[in-house]
Amino acid sequence: MEAAEITQMVFSIVGGLGIFLLGMKNMSEGMQAVAGDRLRRLINAVTNNRLIACGVGTAVTCLIQSSSVTTVMVVGMVNAGIMTLTQAIGVIMGANIGTTITGWILVLKVGKYGLPLLGFSAFFYLFSRRDRIRYTAGLFMGLGMVFYGLVLMKVGFAPLKHMPGFEAWFTRFQPDTFFGIVQCCLVGAVLTAVVQSSSATIGITMGLASSGVIGFPTAAALVLGENIGTTITAFLASLGASTNAKRASYAHIIFNVAGATLVVILFPIYIHIVAWAVGHDPGQMVMVDGEKTYPYILGGIALAHTGFNVFNVMLFLPLAGVLATFLKKIVPDKEHREIPHLTAMDVRMLDTPILALQQSYREIVKMGQINQKMLATLKEILVTGERNEQLEGKIFKRESIMDIMQKEVSEYLSKIMAGNVPHEAMEEGQHQLRYADEYESVSDYVTNILKLRLKIHNANEKISEQGQKDLLDLHEHVTGYIEMINDAIEKENKDILPKAQSQSQAITHLVKKYRNSHLSRVGTGCATPLKSLMYTDMLTAYRRIKDHALNIAEVLSGEKL
Repeated sequence: MEAAEITQMVFSIVGGLGIFLLGMKNMSEGMQAVAGDRLRRLINAVTNNRLIACGVGTAVTCLIQSSSVTTVMVVGMVNAGIMTLTQAIGVIMGANIGTTITGWILVLKVGKYGLPLLGFSAFFYLFSRRDRIRYTAGLFMGLGMVFYGLVLMKVGFAPLKHMPGFEAWFTRFQPDTFFGIVQCCLVGAVLTAVVQSSSATIGITMGLASSGVIGFPTAAALVLGENIGTTITAFLASLGASTNAKRASYAHIIFNVAGATLVVILFPIYIHIVAWAVGHDPGQMVMVDGEKTYPYILGGIALAHTGFNVFNVMLFLPLAGVLATFLKKIVPDKEHREIPHLTAMDVRMLDTPILALQQSYREIVKMGQINQKMLATLKEILVTGERNEQLEGKIFKRESIMDIMQKEVSEYLSKIMAGNVPHEAMEEGQHQLRYADEYESVSDYVTNILKLRLKIHNANEKISEQGQKDLLDLHEHVTGYIEMINDAIEKENKDILPKAQSQSQAITHLVKKYRNSHLSRVGTGCATPLKSLMYTDMLTAYRRIKDHALNIAEVLSGEKL
């Protein structure tokens, strides 16, 4: 073979693979944008019911077109303490089934329509002003790129079967013996681990098979290895993560390796079952217009991929609890208590901006809950009227945690919004930035009230009985207000504003009433000017807490950005 032909072959393969991968990325981004709300609802639907968790994993992976992204996302959620190990195992098993959708997309015999589909979709993508149409066009543009990329790879691989050297080399990787099956699996595993995309290696395998370079048994053995190689992404995501996150990634590895090992042992039976299900010998060659074609091999590969993963899930899903217990033994808890990291720390979550926004939203919900805890601790201090360094330390520590959370969430959201995201996602990101800022401000004012209380104590002053009663009553009203806003944020209740405005006015009226009452006491000489100033500052701080909470309600309802 001449150098020019080899160069042409390499260019065709590399170019085809590049277009294929770019198409997968566009498909994923388009599906995420079009199905954004559905994705968020799916993630929220994850429960300890392993069948539901598995179904969620399957559906999410079908939508985002990448089991690697799903498993990285799961590791991040476990790391953040949002998902339990048992839930994670169920979702990961479902992700393995969901990733097989790529193979079935490639089975569609529309390769020749890939280029026109890409072209027509590109016009809508470039010139449409409506986000939904634009991202739907991006989805189909990605689909066209996937089909066209596969055609280019098929054309590129075709000359290989006429190269004696390659044919001689490849005969060493024939799955006609147990050792040969293992060799093919290892090739598939290593290739997928390097590329970090099972979809890409499935595309390469299908390109080789449809060109007649490899037979169906070899392709099926490569697919088994590709299922092992895809676990490397989740493993890398777990490095430096919490113990539970490591367990989730190890569950993925054990699940895929154990299933592949079992199928390798039963490989001849497995091949016969797939051939029976296809209805033809998947490797059968048919002459069409004087050219050799393999019309059944793509369907055979897709079925082999899906069949393996469905069989694996049916076998191991009932054992999810046992697997979780086993992982807790081989990966024991650390002696010191671990602080879950924010999901934002894993930049690979940015591959799924819609789901990344869901994770940052949960962190914002957590910020609201921390504010409630701070107010509850503050009440204990106010009720006793005495110094309590342990309780005071809790408030100061939580306030510093809120500062860190606000900073990390803001940085994370900025990275999401810097990417190619739909207008709705951009708006949601802006809202979350505002929520995080308002919640952090609430924590500052709670801390300010504590500091004012300490100043009064250090000045050997005491709040009058009526002043104490008024302060605690205002505290109860503001705490209830914060709880109401937090509940609205957690449930995404956008109809909260009228109630929030009404209660806001009531609290404002209460602050004025208690300030006037206090000034009356000052006029009778019951309070010193210093204590009076600090007491009124405490009343003002409660009003500011309420104002920041009202801002959150206004942003949630769409009244403010």
